[in-house]
Amino acid sequence: MRATTIRRVIKAGFQDFWRNGFVSFASVLIMVFTLFIIGLALFSGVILSTALEEFRDKADMNIYFTTDAPEDSILELQATLSALPEVESIDYVSREVALAQFRERHQDDQLTLQALEELGDNPLGAVLNVKTHEITQYEAVANFLRQNQEALSAGNAPIIEKINYYDDAHRQAIERLAEITDSARLVGIAVITLFMAITIAICFNTLRLAIYTSRDEISVMRLVGATGAYIRAPFMVEGVLYGLVAGVVTLMLFYPLTWWLGDTTEGFFGGINVFHYYLANFPFFFAVIIGSGVLFGAIASALAVRRYLKV
Repeated sequence: MRATTIRRVIKAGFQDFWRNGFVSFASVLIMVFTLFIIGLALFSGVILSTALEEFRDKADMNIYFTTDAPEDSILELQATLSALPEVESIDYVSREVALAQFRERHQDDQLTLQALEELGDNPLGAVLNVKTHEITQYEAVANFLRQNQEALSAGNAPIIEKINYYDDAHRQAIERLAEITDSARLVGIAVITLFMAITIAICFNTLRLAIYTSRDEISVMRLVGATGAYIRAPFMVEGVLYGLVAGVVTLMLFYPLTWWLGDTTEGFFGGINVFHYYLANFPFFFAVIIGSGVLFGAIASALAVRRYLKV
């Protein structure tokens, strides 16, 4: 298009936007709802991922060593496990630290502490606390330890006393947690996709109604020889305006909402404050919300003109 034609198209789009005040208001309102759902989907995804990550961090596998296990052998095993691709981190708890932690946990249980003093020696062995990248990877680490039991010994004496993954309750808890996290991800994606599809459909039908009010004007333009592209262009500009205005309104609505919910989400969803997250990632939200509004407005307007007004 030539510059004059472009200016004329843009002017016509602005005129239609202001002239059809009620229809424009309704379209912007529906678009705000659409973009608000998209924004909520982004926040929900972050909150869900954070909550699932916190649940994942609660899962671990403890390797308990015999009291006479040499520290060099334990540290060597730690280095071997750290090289496994499934392992994310390993914490070594020495016998002395394990005893101190035991005393702290039972500081109000004088009977237990008294029995510990009567033993005269530290009855606790060292511990390796293993965390994997994924919950489902604990079984692979446990199987590695089982297959290398003979190598994991000092002389003829095994150095590993127990691996808590083989406790039925612990293993079932890990497997159940894996199922819950996988199901939560799938359900979350399905719900978000459903709501976005519904709101986009509502937005499309609202823009179709806005264009339907200009059907006589379109017929006149066709009679005088206007091309399909020329007829569509003002409505696409109008749709872009709907998206821009709705995007700005949506971003403004999220500011007080996230401020109000910030402390609540920080306390209940893994320590993430949605207000701080929103401010820190505002350029991302601006691009997604404004970009989605402009894209939806332009595409929906073009499709509505072509499909429903037979242009």
